Amino acid sequence: MQHARHVRHTDPRSVLDATIEALAGEGDDALAKAAAEGFPDPGAAIEWAGRLRHLLLHQRDRFALRSELSALAEQLDALLASLPGGPDRSVQETSRRFLETLPRVRARVAEDVEAAYEGDPAATGYAEILVSYPSLHAVASYRLAHELHVLGVLLLPRIMTEHAHSVYGIDIHPAARIGRRFFIDHGTGVVIGGTTVIGDRVKLYQGVTLGALSFPRDADGRMIRGRKRHPTIEDDVTIYAGATILGGDTVIGRCSVIGGNVWLTESVPPFSRVQINPPAQRVRTGQDAGDDECEERARQLHWDI
Repeated sequence: MQHARHVRHTDPRSVLDATIEALAGEGDDALAKAAAEGFPDPGAAIEWAGRLRHLLLHQRDRFALRSELSALAEQLDALLASLPGGPDRSVQETSRRFLETLPRVRARVAEDVEAAYEGDPAATGYAEILVSYPSLHAVASYRLAHELHVLGVLLLPRIMTEHAHSVYGIDIHPAARIGRRFFIDHGTGVVIGGTTVIGDRVKLYQGVTLGALSFPRDADGRMIRGRKRHPTIEDDVTIYAGATILGGDTVIGRCSVIGGNVWLTESVPPFSRVQINPPAQRVRTGQDAGDDECEERARQLHWDI
C-alpha cells in the first residue's frame, strides 16, 4: 500500500515577501555595487539618443529645431544629473558645450555619407544611404557619443553606442578616435575598440575587428587599465571583410590594403598590401556525366548537407 506523499502548503504571500526582501536587500554582489554606483534610466537615455540622431540626420525646419533642441537639452540635463562622478563642470555647462558640437558632428556625418556614396557602387544616391544604411546610423551614434565622452561624460555614451550595437550589429566604442570620411560597407560584425585611432578616408568591410591582445596585469593579478590596447589605422586604408588587427602598438601605414580574413598583430608600413595565401581548392567537373549520374550526385549532395 502506497502512503500519500506529504505536501507542504506555503502561504503565497510569505513567498512573495521573502522574494521581495531578497531582491531589495543590500548585498555585496556586482548588481548591488552597480546600483550603489548609480546610473541613468537606460530607456530614457536610448529615447533621448534616438531623438537626437533623428534631429541631426533629418531635421531642417528652424522652428522645429528650436523646439526640439530645447527639449533635448532639458532631457540631457536630467540624464547628466543622474550620472555619478560626472565632469568637473555644471550640468548646464556640459549640456551647452555638447550642443555647440552638433554643427561639427553634422558636417562630419555629411562627409561620411559622401564617402559611402563614393565607396559603394550599389548606392543610388545620398537619400538611400541616409535612410537605409545601418553603418551610417551606427557611425552617427558614435560621433554624437564621442563628443560627450570628450566632455568627460562616460556612462551615457556607452549606453548610446551599445544600443546602436544591438540595433545595427556594429560595435564602436565612444572613446575611439575616428577621422573624416569614414565608411563601413555592409558593417555587420565590425568591432572598433576604445583606444583605436583611425585616420581620414578609411574604409572597412563587414566582420573587421580592431581589437586588443591579452591584457597586462599588475603584481596582484589585476588588469592594468588606461593603456592603448587597440591598433592605429592611418589615412586612406582599406580593410576587407573578416580581417582582425590587434594590439596597441600595431600601426597600419597609410594607403595600405588589408585583405579579407587577415590576422595582424604587428605593424605594416605605408602602401602595404597584406593578404593570406588562398587555400588549395579541388574542383571536380561533371561535364561528361549522364543524367543518371547527375541524379545520384544530387542525392549525395542532399545527404551531405
